[in-house]
Amino acid sequence: PEIDGGVTVWSTTQTLHNSRLLLHEIFGLPMGKIRIMKVPLGGSFGSSIQVNTVVPIAVALALKTKRPVKLTYTREEDAHDHVSYGMVFNIKLGVKKDGKLVAGHLDAYMDIGAHQIQAYPLLGCMVGWWVSLYKLEAKTYDGYAIYTNKTPACAFRGYGNPQVSWMVETMMDELAEKIGMDPVDFRLKNYIGQGDLFWGQGPSVKSLIHSCGVEEILTKGAELSGWYNRPKAEGQTGRHRRGIGMGRGFHTSSAGAPVPSKVIDFSGAIIKLNEDGTVDYITALMDHGGGTEDAHAKIIAETLCMPLDNVNLIRADTSTTVYDVCTHASRGIYSGGGAAMKVAKQLKEKISQFAARMLDAEASALSFRCDDERKQGVVYAEGIENREVTFKEIAYNARHKNWGTAAVVDSYRQPSCPPHFTGYFLEVEVDTWTGKVRLIKVIAGADVGTVVNPKLALGQIHGGFAQGWSMATLEDMDYDPDTGDLTNKGMITDYKI
Repeated sequence: PEIDGGVTVWSTTQTLHNSRLLLHEIFGLPMGKIRIMKVPLGGSFGSSIQVNTVVPIAVALALKTKRPVKLTYTREEDAHDHVSYGMVFNIKLGVKKDGKLVAGHLDAYMDIGAHQIQAYPLLGCMVGWWVSLYKLEAKTYDGYAIYTNKTPACAFRGYGNPQVSWMVETMMDELAEKIGMDPVDFRLKNYIGQGDLFWGQGPSVKSLIHSCGVEEILTKGAELSGWYNRPKAEGQTGRHRRGIGMGRGFHTSSAGAPVPSKVIDFSGAIIKLNEDGTVDYITALMDHGGGTEDAHAKIIAETLCMPLDNVNLIRADTSTTVYDVCTHASRGIYSGGGAAMKVAKQLKEKISQFAARMLDAEASALSFRCDDERKQGVVYAEGIENREVTFKEIAYNARHKNWGTAAVVDSYRQPSCPPHFTGYFLEVEVDTWTGKVRLIKVIAGADVGTVVNPKLALGQIHGGFAQGWSMATLEDMDYDPDTGDLTNKGMITDYKI
């Protein structure tokens, strides 16, 4: 608690400003008296999109006692506060003999747990995930969110997407077998790709696909895995038998669209030139450990033609930043980075104007380059020897001549939400006596657009597979049907991953 009646909060949240908005609504405090600090988050995978229950409890205790309060979950307590959405699907798909999908109907039943507010937007996203994988001329959908006495459900690496993708891909395999068509060829005939319309986050977020790597992922994966020469079930005997399977998926990048929907999705950023030629960059966007802020710094350094080390990532909070909706839906680099690029371009224009006054040249005729030896960004007049100034010299002159500080604050909403695509080919060995499945080989492909951090992007592909494999073969939240409590009591020692 603060002496003015306000409160300062350190929270592992994916959204600083939405946390402040909710606390304002709960406690009636002026928003200027609620300060949410930006702290390292680590892997969240969607569990902290909403404000975690522990946050308003801690705030209430702090305001009541007028003393600092710290509440920390144990791993076991966290299992009672976060769980992925459990879902049951009834799906019908119609296909012609030549393998063309024509129609579909989906009934989706979602166990949303207790006191959850995301039912409506999630039901919209689920139909978006379904209709954006494969072309269906006619489609209908009924979605139901069912409140239960279980742990409140939350997003986990895709906000309902893994569940829907698993359902669709399972159905595609069954249909391919029914019509006697190879599963890869069946997918290649029906996938939604370049030039097609897809639903980024439900029916109100529609965008065209301008780039698509699905065909390359599937054809290359089939080649590398030996798909068309894979062992057949009927040709094997003995206890241990091998097989190759495959599946694909996609996810959206933010919720931007050519026609803005009701989904709030924009980022904000602040940038300013310092007197030593460095820049300070301030954003409310959270980094989950995937390199989001590092990518922003690279975007800024490349835009301004300056050394990467000269981009300072400033510790931020809701009092020092402008609104950013949330780090979710793969929007951290795409949308947040878009805001970073926007303010960097505007700052570049201001630097050009200052440099033009110093060099007695037209701002539009000036160029930028990075001078690694001097560790500075440099502005110069092309073709004129020694007609150049460093960022440090520009900032020095601006201060001494009272021109002001070169600084920009702005917001940005992306005009689309381009999908990124994945495909996996797995070779497994099954023990027919015990049912145990052993992983032999994985071929993974991903089309994620322009990669800013290659090693971290590769880590995301590895990590995504590891979590998907664990969800498919091991993980489950089992509940007592009478009490609604977890049968393992939340004990991580009794939860297999």
